[in-house]
Amino acid sequence: MKPQPQFDISSSDNIGDTEGAIDRSSEHRMLPPPVDRPVRVYADGIYDLFHFGHARSLEQAKKSFPNTYLLVGCCNDEITHKYKGKTVMTEAERYESLRHCKWVDEVIPDAPWVINQEFLDKHNIDYVAHDSLPYADTSGAANDVYEFVKAIGRFKETKRTEGISTSDIIMRIVKDYNQYVLRNLDRGYSRKELGVSYVKEKRLRVNRRLKTLQEKVKEHQEKVGEKIQIVKRTASMHRNEWVENADRWVAGFLEMFEEGCHKMGTAIRDRIQERLRGQQSRDGSFLLQNGKDGEDVDSDEYYYDDDSEEEYFEEYYDDDEVKPESNRDEENKK
Repeated sequence: MKPQPQFDISSSDNIGDTEGAIDRSSEHRMLPPPVDRPVRVYADGIYDLFHFGHARSLEQAKKSFPNTYLLVGCCNDEITHKYKGKTVMTEAERYESLRHCKWVDEVIPDAPWVINQEFLDKHNIDYVAHDSLPYADTSGAANDVYEFVKAIGRFKETKRTEGISTSDIIMRIVKDYNQYVLRNLDRGYSRKELGVSYVKEKRLRVNRRLKTLQEKVKEHQEKVGEKIQIVKRTASMHRNEWVENADRWVAGFLEMFEEGCHKMGTAIRDRIQERLRGQQSRDGSFLLQNGKDGEDVDSDEYYYDDDSEEEYFEEYYDDDEVKPESNRDEENKK
């Protein structure tokens, strides 16, 4: 695309004002297109950092007529650097970018900055397509580059795409220059290739680490804050639930406690009974082994009162076991 105008224009000619642009183009008559062959439309520009804004303008030019052959002229580095400034891409790269645009039928390298009749005749151009904004020519007198083709009725207006331009892209890179330097350093480029001093490289790396640390601290603080809010809400909710349900919860706890105690008491009682039965069985076996009658075995009587949960033992011993001293006296008398 040609450079931005270098002189003041009315508000109706601003980029976003399409009505003004349409009115301005309507001031110039346009010759009728040929009907026996494709209409040859020419569009020119710098096309540095080729983007979708360029592609859309070329699409409009291609669709200007039902049968269009689109020629695109691109200025070389020498003339571009002289009248507009340094480009990011070389002329060869810009030419090649245009060749890969599907709307372009032919690329014309070394295109002139100002279009004249000789150039139109050489390429058999019917119309020149561009937006309606005036662009300064090489005279320095603030003349419009496209004034000639507008005057002879061979100008076809296209619309600019809002929000995208080569200058905008370069501005984004300049704005975030440090980040792009670090990005390319990480990808293997040397600081010399990027034109960065040793001190600047180290400073950029340290600043990135500090920024990463700050982001992690901020993220952690946000998570802690969220957890605190959750705890506050939960505490408030639990407090309200306790106030409303305290009596019911306490009663339920006591009921469960009483039931648990009853089960525990029953288990203890059953365990005691089992042990006593086992003891009784062992005592009976011992007596049988010592020649006691079955009657002596039954002499150990065991009583268990289930209601009072008390145990009684009534044991009957022979006189020898009950009164050992009287047995010794009798033996002495003998």
